[in-house]
Amino acid sequence: MPTSLTRAESTTAAAGRGGKSRTGRGGRWYVPYLFILPAFLVYAAFMLYPLGRAAHLSLFDWDGLTLATFVGLENYTDIFSDDRLRAAFVHALVFIFFYAVLPVCLGLVLAAVLTRAKVHGLSVFRTIVFLPQVIAMVVVAVAWRQIYAPDGTLNTFLRFVGLEALTRPWLGDYTFSLPAVGLIGTWVSTGLVTVLLLAGMARIPVEQFESARLDGAGAVREFFAIIVPSVRAEITVALTLTIVASLKTFDLIYVTTSGGPGSSTTVPSYEVYRRAFELGEVGSAAAVGVTLTVLIFAITAVVNRIGERNP
Repeated sequence: MPTSLTRAESTTAAAGRGGKSRTGRGGRWYVPYLFILPAFLVYAAFMLYPLGRAAHLSLFDWDGLTLATFVGLENYTDIFSDDRLRAAFVHALVFIFFYAVLPVCLGLVLAAVLTRAKVHGLSVFRTIVFLPQVIAMVVVAVAWRQIYAPDGTLNTFLRFVGLEALTRPWLGDYTFSLPAVGLIGTWVSTGLVTVLLLAGMARIPVEQFESARLDGAGAVREFFAIIVPSVRAEITVALTLTIVASLKTFDLIYVTTSGGPGSSTTVPSYEVYRRAFELGEVGSAAAVGVTLTVLIFAITAVVNRIGERNP
């Protein structure tokens, strides 16, 4: 009996020591943060500091050379009072349709057809549709500028099929220049979206489609009842990437139209460049950049919030 008590006491003491040891290790709450500290310092140096510096500059009237004058929120109020700046943000929202909404719709249909039809050579097709993401946007812009030229490929084709009345200088037309540039974004984004959705649809169990067919569901019902809910996460990722691309596009506008004709295709990122380097309004450019950053963050946060909800 004494021996068993001694063993019980020793076991209890060992457990107590183990508990204290585990508590001691758990008490060092700062250890995980030490591992992410180097990455955070790099992030702060190259992202947070420039963003904070831009926010600071946006409060001044500065041409980049002389002494700056503090103007408070005046540069931000100009965004709402300046017709050109208001138009730039409206154009950016229009680009969301061409860069994000339209490619996601096209990508869903295209990926669903390729997945359900069991197309041979699918890996080759994925490579082909993804090529616009590999080509530099400047090269894409130059190529499409040639297509849209008055004597370019598009107008030549329209004349060939007897639709000469539809020919026009697409990038110089006040009505069609914005949709023309937007369709370039659609062409670039559709491949990325399709590849993302193909990866998501490959994970859908075949048994779900077989069960749907036994219940009498057709292709359209399968699409909305099985495919779309199953790739909800991929749709969210695709929308996030394409929306960010649409709102921060610069090189495409700079090479194709330079914001013209007039201001019919100008966007916030191009206005940042124009005001900072052409007009010498660094404070105003910084205010546009900060506003654009907040807009991107707000829209992507809403998209991810909606995407995380359970269907």
